[in-house]
Amino acid sequence: MKAFTRRVFAFGAAAAAAVSLAGCAVTTGTPGADNNSAPEQKDEYRVAYIARAQVDSFAAWLANEMKAEAEKYDNIKLEVFDGQADNEVENKMIENAIANQFDAIIVQANDGEAQKPYIQQAVDAGIVTITTNPRVEGINGANSVDANPYDQGGVVAKHAVELIPDNAKVVVLNGPGGNFHSTERRKAWQQEFFDKRKDVTIVEENIANWNKDEALRLMEDWSLANPEIDAIISMNDNMATGALEAVKGKSGFEDILAFGVDGTPEATLAIEGGEMTATALQNARELAQLNMKAVNDLLTGAEDEVNVDIGNPLINKDNVKEYVDLYREAGLIKE
Repeated sequence: MKAFTRRVFAFGAAAAAAVSLAGCAVTTGTPGADNNSAPEQKDEYRVAYIARAQVDSFAAWLANEMKAEAEKYDNIKLEVFDGQADNEVENKMIENAIANQFDAIIVQANDGEAQKPYIQQAVDAGIVTITTNPRVEGINGANSVDANPYDQGGVVAKHAVELIPDNAKVVVLNGPGGNFHSTERRKAWQQEFFDKRKDVTIVEENIANWNKDEALRLMEDWSLANPEIDAIISMNDNMATGALEAVKGKSGFEDILAFGVDGTPEATLAIEGGEMTATALQNARELAQLNMKAVNDLLTGAEDEVNVDIGNPLINKDNVKEYVDLYREAGLIKE
């Protein structure tokens, strides 16, 4: 396996100057270009990957997997930019990538609705455009590589139906409003768990923006107001582990259950240690592999359109060792 790297290129919101590499040829992608025309064949293609936020553990993992996977393609030069979980920053980065005539742009949206018009601008400029983690719907001419967020939330919710005790009190942590993965995972929990378990009461619910620290602060307040909480239901692992930190060592919370999504290294260790209950794997390596294959196929003309999904296996105490070993092999978990 290729070694995991932490090197990520940051790109500030105010940066309006061209971001270029020495020796690169002038790229295609001029405004008004015919999106149906055959792509220009080149020795090297400049690809911009605009990541949602490097403070998000999953987004950081995906960005680094993108870099590692791009190194396998001699014809692709990938530049990674940090959207800082800020719509204005991310939108400016998309505009800058268009202005600097990248051959392709891959966007991990912070808020799909906020980024949509800017992503459409990239498509309209004749630039190969892919949305990933999450897929942004309703963009004419864009491609996508993603997971099915309903299935991700659903596989964990179905597992929880038999695990969460009768008449349980639970808290719910949501991702950003308007984010496709956040809303679809929450919908899955509603339909696959809450609609079937009418005895369960949601005592607190709020948005923690995928952020561990925000979830920790919310859970600190919730645990004071509600000394009996049976389960943490989170739309990602980052928030689940943050909430668990808030009640670690607190009397009355020793047996609390915790459910997430993403299958991050931290979450797998928490499951192995008996702190977290279950998650669904969103494999950043698989996402990166499919993104790089897609962008290469689109740029070279091997494919005209790509829209693909990865799988979403459940991780719990019964199979967690498999994933811990996988992460150790990849260098994502240190001994």
